[in-house]
Amino acid sequence: MAQQVQRNDFILSGKIATTEIASLEINLFNAEAKLIRTEFPNQQGEFRFDALSKGAYYFKIRRGQSDLYNSEVIQVTDHDIGLPEIRINEQRLETVVINKSRPFIERHDGKMILNVESSLQNTGGSVLEILGKAPGVTIDGNDNVILRGKNNILIQIDGKNSPLTGDELANYLRGLPASAIDKIELITNPSAKYDAAGTAIINIKLKKGTNKGTNGSFSTALGAGRYVKNNNSFNINHRNNKLNLFANYNFAYRKAFNELMIDRKFYTEGNLEKTYLQDNFFKFNTRNHNGKIGFDYNLTEKNLLGASVSFTSNVFKPRGDSKTAILGPNDQPLSHTVTLSQTANTLKNISANLNHKYSMDTLGSELSTDIDFIRYVNTSNQSFDTKTNNNEDEPIGIPYILRGKTDGGLNIYALKSDWIKIFPKNLKLEAGFKTSYVKSDNDIEFYNHSTSPAVRDTNKSNHYIYQEHIYAAYGNVSKKWNKLKTVLGLRIEKTDVTGTQLTTAQINKRQYTQLFPSAVFSYEFTTDHNLEVNLSRRINRPNYQQLNPFKYYINATTYRVGNPDLNAQTSQNYELTYSFKSRYIATLSYSKISNNITTVIKPVIENGENITVQTEENLKSASYYSLNLILPIKPTNWWDINNSANFYYGSYTGNVSGTQINNIGNFTLDMNSLHTLKLGKNFVAELAANYKATEVYAFVRIDPYWYLNIGLQKKFRDKNTLKLALSDLFNSNTIKGVTVYNDYKENFKSRREPRVVMLSYSYNFGSTKTGQSRKTGAADDLKRRAE
Repeated sequence: MAQQVQRNDFILSGKIATTEIASLEINLFNAEAKLIRTEFPNQQGEFRFDALSKGAYYFKIRRGQSDLYNSEVIQVTDHDIGLPEIRINEQRLETVVINKSRPFIERHDGKMILNVESSLQNTGGSVLEILGKAPGVTIDGNDNVILRGKNNILIQIDGKNSPLTGDELANYLRGLPASAIDKIELITNPSAKYDAAGTAIINIKLKKGTNKGTNGSFSTALGAGRYVKNNNSFNINHRNNKLNLFANYNFAYRKAFNELMIDRKFYTEGNLEKTYLQDNFFKFNTRNHNGKIGFDYNLTEKNLLGASVSFTSNVFKPRGDSKTAILGPNDQPLSHTVTLSQTANTLKNISANLNHKYSMDTLGSELSTDIDFIRYVNTSNQSFDTKTNNNEDEPIGIPYILRGKTDGGLNIYALKSDWIKIFPKNLKLEAGFKTSYVKSDNDIEFYNHSTSPAVRDTNKSNHYIYQEHIYAAYGNVSKKWNKLKTVLGLRIEKTDVTGTQLTTAQINKRQYTQLFPSAVFSYEFTTDHNLEVNLSRRINRPNYQQLNPFKYYINATTYRVGNPDLNAQTSQNYELTYSFKSRYIATLSYSKISNNITTVIKPVIENGENITVQTEENLKSASYYSLNLILPIKPTNWWDINNSANFYYGSYTGNVSGTQINNIGNFTLDMNSLHTLKLGKNFVAELAANYKATEVYAFVRIDPYWYLNIGLQKKFRDKNTLKLALSDLFNSNTIKGVTVYNDYKENFKSRREPRVVMLSYSYNFGSTKTGQSRKTGAADDLKRRAE
């Protein structure tokens, strides 16, 4: 113990005065309510926690299933803190209980943390809706997630990358209920320890039982806008000194719509040739089942073995009704088409993880290993019936009937190992390696049923196989002095990629090795004032869907297609963050991106007809400048306000469809204000407002929009909670904008289901005796890029 003091470690000690010392335990928590350590008093009632870092802590004294004493928050700033004697009278149960509620927004260790469970605006919603309400996060018209103006964000679920992208990822997040979420971590500048993929990371952390004994929770939500929605979640956990068993299951049924109005104008050398006026109405429903079961077992005092299996079944069935009026150069009506579409997408997944942790010493040194296998199966049946009539409403030709089927499979194998060694004088070394193999196989067949027998459409059918090997290694060294903390890291990744288009016998191979340095410098002027500098280099590889050149049809004049020539983008990122009391936060950031992967809507001529194609292109470069502010306010004891604002400027340079842009962009802002009102008698009300100003994104300009959500919560005793929420109170969340190229201009307006009201009920059962949870997984750079 004396040696620990000499190494500038911090000690917290105390003494308990009670008639029964036996079977007492003391659980120590940090400011994030995470269990740090459990100690037991000696026969004299004395206890101590050694080798602590400077920071805020609180502790609980328990016997069996009962809390006997909850301390206030203690600021550990001296090396040896002795607490006043703690007196407990168990016969009269005179205990002091501090009800500690987590703020909606926190910042810890370079992460912006959103405590989703503490916000009513997420009642009964889906994870996709939660992300759309998060500060600095927007969901564009194609369901892409954008963070502080940056796209190509890495989405993680419990630290594991989602292998889904585009429509598949959006459908999965729509089906995952908000009631299953504990918090969301926004990591805008990850260190070398993290996988180098993605311009930034959004980690969605699901609820997990950490209490000893048997415990769990159940929640259900029912609501409606134009259509009915239902979310349900259940989790159970059993933990003792050696074994932890856990399981959870979530089911969601959601029915909604999206209305898209488009005015498309095609030009030749500046002269208007045709105009397409489109009215698209898409109605969809999704049924999502997902669950997980696993265990952690202490083989010995230093060896912990764990395993888990998870599954997902997602059925997504959109129906479309697209009407297109075609006008000539002088806006004279030429013809009109109607396309009725039906699609049935089924995604099934099973994931298995085996992990081991060896604790090398009591200071936190450890060696951990993860093995993952992940299997995804995706099938899609598509049906398009198109009729074209002239201006006199007479049929032009025969109806065009197109049928398609996609069979897709994805296998992911990953192995990683991480070593952490803690030395005297606050020195820590980290090192690790990772290897992974991915194979994606997608076969799509389209048949023209306009005549009998049906004819295979070779222009639309395709069979594409993608294989990828990634080998990675990293090293981090961190050192903490009295006020200064430094973390320096370097990651190296070697990538081998082969894309095979069997239909045309086209093979694309790529190999590249890149270095990804990172550095963090943090200086604590006082316990309240902190300044942090964060530097990193990142890469974003094209996902499997973006590379797959098959065509996904939306209507007679619009389809989506992958780009097998797409290159990986790289970025240099710089951040300067000032925080006051870890609550008031200002972040200045700058990012420079090369080969920026950008989703574009561009015109092409196919079989003599004007067609619009959605795809991805590499722009030459993109730059982002931003100022992010977090400003919580507490006007009264019963009114809390969490304000956030992101001011940023995005600039783009590149060429698409013969249109060159140079440093095109604008200054814009995104503002959120969350008001929580404690009304007494366990009633809590909430109001959440969001405003997003006009934004120029490469060839697209998005008009400003805003919305307002309200909610009400009632707690019954400690285990029952009832919530009521209404989203988009004023029906104002409508996205409008314009896309402009040299020979093409498109005005669009997208409206989704407004004014959705949700009622939810949740119940917690079992013990509240806290234990400790673990993070596992080796596939952290893979689970986001599947079809």
